[in-house]
Amino acid sequence: MELFEAIKSRRSVKKFDKSHVLTDDEVRHLVRCANLAPTSFNMQNWQFVAVRDGAQQAALCKAAWNQEQVCDAAMVMVFAGDLKAHEDTSRTLRGAPDELTPMFDGMIKQFYGDNESLSLQEACRSVGFAGQNVMLAARDMGYDTCAMIGFDPKAVAEILGLPEHMPPLLMVTVGRAAEPARERWGLLSYEEVLSLDKYGNRGLTGPIEG
Repeated sequence: MELFEAIKSRRSVKKFDKSHVLTDDEVRHLVRCANLAPTSFNMQNWQFVAVRDGAQQAALCKAAWNQEQVCDAAMVMVFAGDLKAHEDTSRTLRGAPDELTPMFDGMIKQFYGDNESLSLQEACRSVGFAGQNVMLAARDMGYDTCAMIGFDPKAVAEILGLPEHMPPLLMVTVGRAAEPARERWGLLSYEEVLSLDKYGNRGLTGPIEG
């Protein structure tokens, strides 16, 4: 599938084929795509939990206020942010040139240090990039997804055994659609979302077609 077609046809599907199963190789491919998303200083400040066990999905469904797609999808991928990723750079700087390793190690620790707010913001950005990669990769594979933030993070963390410094930030259901998504509506126009060079300079106009 061409990239723009994957972007255009990616929709939030709510009804999934309950009988469909994702293979281990398909899960590996999706995680590979997630892990290739950009992160600041290559910190890879995330953890992915791929849930295919029915009992675990049922528990997550309850924590997501009984949204059916969590139970019915072939997989629920939970994206957790690692708020302590900056503390150990040896994992993500491996392979870096020896002369650059001390410099980047110092920069990372100085920049993030004990700034929990910045670490959380950075994790949200990273998880967003990774989640989008997964959704587009799944669409390229012929599958559908639904990105979700409608869940109790404390309950999800407890179900998955996530440590305190790895809060769940995003949930993406993946599987074969049982029903198509609703028609897309309400796309803003170029003049509503785009400025040229400075905010308010609305040089391009017209509808943005989905």
